[in-house]
Parts: sequence; structure tokens; C-alpha cells
Amino acid sequence: MRDIFVGELVGTFLLILLGASVVANVNLKKSGMYGAGPIQITIAWGLAVMVPAYIFGSMSGASFNPALTIALAFKGDVAWNQVPVYILGQMLGAFLGACLTFVLFKDHYDLEEDAEVCRGTFCTAPSIPNTGRNLLSEIVGTFVLCFAIFGLSQVEVAGLSGVDKLLVYGIIVSIGMSFGGLTGYAINPARDLGPRIAYAILPFKHKTDPNWSYGWIPVVGPIIGGIIAVVVYNLVF
Repeated sequence: MRDIFVGELVGTFLLILLGASVVANVNLKKSGMYGAGPIQITIAWGLAVMVPAYIFGSMSGASFNPALTIALAFKGDVAWNQVPVYILGQMLGAFLGACLTFVLFKDHYDLEEDAEVCRGTFCTAPSIPNTGRNLLSEIVGTFVLCFAIFGLSQVEVAGLSGVDKLLVYGIIVSIGMSFGGLTGYAINPARDLGPRIAYAILPFKHKTDPNWSYGWIPVVGPIIGGIIAVVVYNLVF
């Protein structure tokens, strides 16, 4: 249990630190990489998942995602009594990763007068608010993520020398390139909720509402998508 907690905590910490920081790096106006665009963000989020996955894959399984953890439990690959340990580590790691991003970019946040830009470096939001379609976007994105990860077991060489981690990078980038413009493709409750909580309590100079009215969608949608992925995968294979 200790290895699971530590692996998920530190792994998710690195994931959010790298992921939230690339969004800040690209979107905060005083950053040297301001305006680099969504392609850099999408590629960097894939790398943000891949890097800690290589480090902690043998320690905790490198889930870093409550929706994936719950899906793996439904599938029978993770014991249910381990699920709370996974999720606690993931949530705490995501919160701490977001806090360090704030510390690193504090001067930039102070100079950024658009509070929604600051919030957007931490948590996701829809480009067009539509509860049903926004929820569907998170369901579909997480379905693709989980189904593709399960499907790697069908590839004989996937687990050799960490090839599976490289393939997961490709999955994350593909989802971002295809669906990222709709809701910011959280596809991970910890990735959105941990930083959203951090945003709510951190002392931003220019601050707006954490948008809790939307915040349930990147939590519930990914969990539904992960469970559907298990059902479909079991029907197919």
C-alpha cells in the first residue's frame, strides 16, 4: 500500500507540475513561450504523463487517474481495497503539483490581469458551455484512453522495455489533438479537481470564481467513460 500511495502521489505531482506549467508557460503573457499554442500544450501533456509513468510504473502501476483506477478495479486488475489509496495519492499529488506551478509562475500570475487565463492554467473549461455535450466529451475522451490502454495488452511487444509507456504518450496526444478544443480534455478527475481546489485557495492577485458549476463534469464524465470502456472491452475480447 505504501508503494502505491507514494508512487501515485509523486507521479501525479509530476504530471500536474509539468502539465499545468506548460499551460502557464504558453498562456501567461510575460512568459518567454507565450503564444506557442495548443500543439505545444498537447504534446507536453502527453510527455507529462509518460515521464512519471516510466519512473513509477513498476512501483504503483502508474495510473495517476482516479477514472482509470476505478476502471481497472471494475476490470479486476486492481483490488477494490486499494482504490482509496490510489485516489488519495492522486488527489494530493495533483493539488501539490498545482501549488508548485503557482509558486514558479507567481510573478507572471501577478501581472496577468485576465483572471480566467490564470484559472485556465489550472483547470479545464468548455469552449462552448453545453452540459450534455461537455459531459459526453469527457466520457468519450476517457473511454478512448481506457479502452486503448486495455488494448495494449493485445500487443505482444507493448510491455517490452517500456514501449507501453511510449504508446500511452501517443494515446494522450491523440485524444488532445482530437477532442481538446471542446473541454480541455481533463479525462482525469484528479487532473482537474486537484488544481481546481488549489486555484480556489491560492492567493491569486487577479481571481475569478473556480467555476464549481462546471467542476463536476471532469470528475463524473471520466469515471463513466472508464466504466463503459471496461464493459466494451470485455464484450470485444
